[in-house]
Amino acid sequence: MKKKCIRALCILLTLCILIGALWAAGRVLWPKYLTASPEGSLTAEYYADVAEVSHDVLFVGDCEVYESFIPAVLWEQYGISSYVRGSAQQLVWQSYYLLEDALRYETPQVVVFNVLALKYGEPQSEAYNRMTLDGMAWSQTKVNAIRASVTEEESFLSYLLPVLRFHSRWDELTAEDWRYAFGAKPTISDSGYLMQTGIQPADSEGDDALHETLTDPSLPASALSWLDRMADLCEEKGIALVLVKSPTNSWRYWWYDEWDQQIRDYAAERGLAYYNLIPDGEAMGLDWSQDTYDGGIHLNVTGAEKLSVWFGRILSQELHVPDRRAEEPYAQVWDGRVSDFYDRWASLAGSGKS
Repeated sequence: MKKKCIRALCILLTLCILIGALWAAGRVLWPKYLTASPEGSLTAEYYADVAEVSHDVLFVGDCEVYESFIPAVLWEQYGISSYVRGSAQQLVWQSYYLLEDALRYETPQVVVFNVLALKYGEPQSEAYNRMTLDGMAWSQTKVNAIRASVTEEESFLSYLLPVLRFHSRWDELTAEDWRYAFGAKPTISDSGYLMQTGIQPADSEGDDALHETLTDPSLPASALSWLDRMADLCEEKGIALVLVKSPTNSWRYWWYDEWDQQIRDYAAERGLAYYNLIPDGEAMGLDWSQDTYDGGIHLNVTGAEKLSVWFGRILSQELHVPDRRAEEPYAQVWDGRVSDFYDRWASLAGSGKS
């Protein structure tokens, strides 16, 4: 009997060592998303932020939210406490689950969803899936998000044990991978906003001719069904869901009139506010020779600042989001975040990094 117990303990100890070794190897091999693909750090940064202060506005969506809306500017101008839960090519069901995940920690008054992702009805890319999902805290919500997102080439187990996916990165490891394998990484965003300071003017000549002609003008029914789920969740929680289309000046992310009309019809049917901000670009002062870092596809920090001032007025005056500049702990926390934002801007501009 004693020998059986010793044998069982040895087996258990061996399994614990094996699991620990796999976990440690996964921590080293897992991309750190700092120098390369910093967008992959965005999802995980939410949890430390919400631990300090709650948010009245949450943005969910793809690059058109995390490079367009600046929470520090919304606070400075309007006293709005907000966070951008954006990620690269965030698909609508991922937005739903990131919102569901956020509701475990807080209940905002307004959720803003950028509608560009509605053009996708199926999983698209493992790389983008990883950048969105790996940083989520483990819960049933994350499990459901992974199951909804995996491509045919992916497996759920590889998300549970990252070493199964990234084992081939041994010869690509850098000092950064070792330095942050087990310790906290530096924060790369400002409450979810990923700053870009570079300037690459938009070349709008010929854009109308370059974008593809729609063969099917309908947005995917599966994407709209996830939007229904998001709207239902917000309604259940007493949250105002707001739909937006961020400004762009490039044929690469063309927003078709047919799609715009579908969203207008959907918003009217569901009683939601929808703001297509593309036509407002001139009124908000966007200069596509200065306010974009990639030829008009996305806004740089000067463009995002103008958009944030413009949209903050909508949040404040039309959607009645409260001004909390006279309230604690909001004031102390946000004053620090505003200072950090401008310090980062000065640092990036001074270093010449984008």
